[in-house]
Amino acid sequence: MRTRVQSGSAARGRFSRAVGAVTAALALAGGVAGAGVAHAQDNPYERGPDPSEDSIEAPRGPFSVEEDRVSSLVSGFGGGTIYYPTDTSEGTFGAVAVSPGYTASQTSMSWYGPRLASQGFVVFTIDTNSRYDQPGSRGDQLLAALDYLVERSDRDVRERIDPDRLAVMGHSMGGGGSLEATADRPSLKASIPLTPWNLDKTWGEVRVPTFIIGAENDSVASVRSHAEPFYESLSGSLDKAYLELNAASHFAPNSPDTTIAKYSISWLKRFVDDDTRYSQFLCPEPSGLAIEEYRSTCPY
Repeated sequence: MRTRVQSGSAARGRFSRAVGAVTAALALAGGVAGAGVAHAQDNPYERGPDPSEDSIEAPRGPFSVEEDRVSSLVSGFGGGTIYYPTDTSEGTFGAVAVSPGYTASQTSMSWYGPRLASQGFVVFTIDTNSRYDQPGSRGDQLLAALDYLVERSDRDVRERIDPDRLAVMGHSMGGGGSLEATADRPSLKASIPLTPWNLDKTWGEVRVPTFIIGAENDSVASVRSHAEPFYESLSGSLDKAYLELNAASHFAPNSPDTTIAKYSISWLKRFVDDDTRYSQFLCPEPSGLAIEEYRSTCPY
């Protein structure tokens, strides 16, 4: 079942792409005059107009979004909801699968669907086979959901996805599952564990750019026992970041949150879309009342 959930701006940056094309033509014709020009629009994966603080903090981005429900009878995971941009004029989009936490359903993560999709991603918020599945199983189910998007989803969805630009997110045990998924599939482009929980504390094998979000007052997966050691165990050569939400609880990711959204959008844009226009929001390291701590391997 498809439902239109958001109507966004039609702005698509055609003027800036035209400028990029002219620059490229001048480089070819003029040799030295155009040599070494690195124009942002040379990146074929950029989607949407140039970003601003207002645009990444907004409840909706520039793309209109539709949704498609996936039955719980599907194999490999427990079904879910796919959110995708209606526009096809800019090419295909990267995709991200999102897992809920222990005992929770996809409804606890539903706000990520239209918010991220309206910024130019296909987003799949999933239910797990059992609400009691452990992180390893949730990681497998995130990968199964990505495979479903690429191979078996409705044609209207499938034709919008670039199968080489995939990412995972998850809350609590779903966040631990995100780490599991990246360890199992290093071809992923990005991972965002949200107040993650996992008994395994060391993730030096991960080769996927990883952005961990912890919460200062988390009494379920305390940052000292989970988020911080996860981050520190990641290779120092990896593109990685750790953001700790000020005075927030374990369940902060379950409700619309501007801080989580703006930096998740920026991370996905930077590493799924290779869109350096979003580096400005990650480097230099951000600060503010909502952020208790931030660490990273900036610059990206």
